Amino acid sequence: MSFLRFIVPVFFLISIFVASNAQLSATFYATTCPNVTEIVRGVMEQTQRSDVRAGAKIIRLHFHDCFVNGCDGSLLLDNATGIISEKDAAANVGAGGFDIVDDIKTALENVCPGVVSCADILALASEIGVALVGGPTWQVLLGRRDSLTANRTGVDSDIPRADVSLDVMRPQFTNKGMDITDLVALSGAHTFGRARCRTFQQRLFNFSGSGSPDPTINSTYLPTLQGTCPQGNNGNTFENLDKTTPDNFDNDYYINLQNQEGLLQTDQELFSTSGSDTIAIVNSYASSQTQFFDDFASSMIKLGNIGVLTGTNGEIRTDCKRVN
Repeated sequence: MSFLRFIVPVFFLISIFVASNAQLSATFYATTCPNVTEIVRGVMEQTQRSDVRAGAKIIRLHFHDCFVNGCDGSLLLDNATGIISEKDAAANVGAGGFDIVDDIKTALENVCPGVVSCADILALASEIGVALVGGPTWQVLLGRRDSLTANRTGVDSDIPRADVSLDVMRPQFTNKGMDITDLVALSGAHTFGRARCRTFQQRLFNFSGSGSPDPTINSTYLPTLQGTCPQGNNGNTFENLDKTTPDNFDNDYYINLQNQEGLLQTDQELFSTSGSDTIAIVNSYASSQTQFFDDFASSMIKLGNIGVLTGTNGEIRTDCKRVN
């Protein structure tokens, strides 16, 4: 697997972020759809009652959308003439939450037809989904427009796989104008939700061809994971990303890393990579949920401003699965 490693001057990345940020506004829909937040919250609250993973599903879609061509709703497009869907890329196969986006879009179209973008739905629903399970709130800037195309190959190069090292993840974040604090803070979204066995079973029996499990897995945690994902399983069984409080948004994820109980390799790498500058950040978040929440909120705002389409660029889809 090859990864995109563009060398981009820092000032250029900063200029992109500032320009994008300047075109978005928390009051973008104040006159055209003043109840947008309440409508999205209503659907998320209803969905959360029957699906505790609703918030985790949505925030994953938002992250995967923003890291490929920017926060433009391209991930939501189905295959069509001239469009090869990002949904079929390995990192997105089996992802949930698309039905939730469709429900939100339907509710908004009933009240404010042709006004609210699918990209903005992902941003707004992510904040609401986190807050509903005890996480922080932040001011969601709005005004994104939806793409007219998708970029499946970009998923393979730009979305961190679950089985890569920290050295691979770093450029994937810095290429988007994100720093190491953003990487550690946004990884904290794994404080809720689930992951399929196929995303971490390579750690359990034959890590990196060693014939042994990943040595950074806690010896008492390992048998639990091996029981959930025995050798020869089909890879589709789910395991909690946070073994302690799997359905709450809190800082237990980082305490788990200190205890060598991170589920994915990319999780545990943040604490177990010798000499890494991520270790101090993990320790900070483990000892202060307030610090984690503050940094997570800031990083989510930065994430939501990557490569946005505004003005007359793109469109406002009436159906998030297809262009108008």
